[in-house]
Amino acid sequence: MTGPRYTKLVASLPSTVPFVGPETQERARGQKFAARLGANENVFGPSPKAIAAMQAAVPDVWMYGDPENHDLKQALAAFHGVAPENIVVGAGIDGLLGSLCRMLVGDGTPVVTSLGAYPTFNFHVAGYGGALHTVPYGGDFEDPVALVEKAREVDASLMYFANPDNPMGTWHNAAVVQEVIEAVPGGTVLCLDEAYLEFAPTGTAPALNTDNRNVIRMRTFSKAYGMAGARVGYAIGHADLINSFNKVRNHFGMNRASQAGALAALGDQQYLAQTLADVVAAKKRIGEIVREYGLNPIASATNFVTIDCGRDGNYARALVAALIAQNIFVRMPFVAPQDRCIRVSAGRPQDIDLFEAALPLALETLK
Repeated sequence: MTGPRYTKLVASLPSTVPFVGPETQERARGQKFAARLGANENVFGPSPKAIAAMQAAVPDVWMYGDPENHDLKQALAAFHGVAPENIVVGAGIDGLLGSLCRMLVGDGTPVVTSLGAYPTFNFHVAGYGGALHTVPYGGDFEDPVALVEKAREVDASLMYFANPDNPMGTWHNAAVVQEVIEAVPGGTVLCLDEAYLEFAPTGTAPALNTDNRNVIRMRTFSKAYGMAGARVGYAIGHADLINSFNKVRNHFGMNRASQAGALAALGDQQYLAQTLADVVAAKKRIGEIVREYGLNPIASATNFVTIDCGRDGNYARALVAALIAQNIFVRMPFVAPQDRCIRVSAGRPQDIDLFEAALPLALETLK
């Protein structure tokens, strides 16, 4: 027999991805979307200072990026009031999740998450042979008590909890999250995904405590800072856990221009504040539009609005397809009962104009 000798694990896995990207859909359709409102991207873009910093770094891309991410780590440590050794930088939260699973998940390792939560985490777990255990949402919220109980029941090595949540946009307050942190079993690491934290109300996140060996908190420049394509994420945790990433991470995995852009973006909090205001305005308008047609926007602490269509998953899927046919890219949750919803990212006024025009036409096709 010739050809690659895949491991039994890899040979057993399906060749699939968590979602089909908008570019893939555009190629299949032979047409670009008029409004890109389905990937939770920040269409308001990065700070002009970040753009300038990345442009200035381009001539130096013949060099590898600093494998220690020294300048960015120093700035993040000062910003969050922690030590640099409490921070690891990686290629977005997705890249850090992959490294975390590589560190903690092996063949049959129990891992706990919510049914219908961020699917990329599940793919990393499967890729290292972990045994995924799920608990249902409580209404439209992740159920932190059930997560902790399940982690204790199966003796989980790793537990994933996103606050605010993707795909629903809901959130728990800091007191609830702190209770989760304190209840995590001794042999379990809580991965607290805070990708959307900048959009959330004050009082959503408990204070950072890098003395806790059982918690790692994920943050990103992809969302509020508008740099999804630059792939810069970071995690905050106990120095021992953070140092363990050095055993498995891609030391030259960071783009030099992205490092410079993230550093400049962090330093421009005034632009961030304007972006957050723009997102609030866009979400308000999306809510007003969909209510006019009898749909229910769910309160959101993210840069998207999850919209309850009031029917089942088949209806929501048909509405997504109808909006795509109108050249508006949107998505929806994957798992029932959350799949009764569609999800629309906060866009620029012109993007929301296009969504507003397309929605009644799409709804009409479903009658």
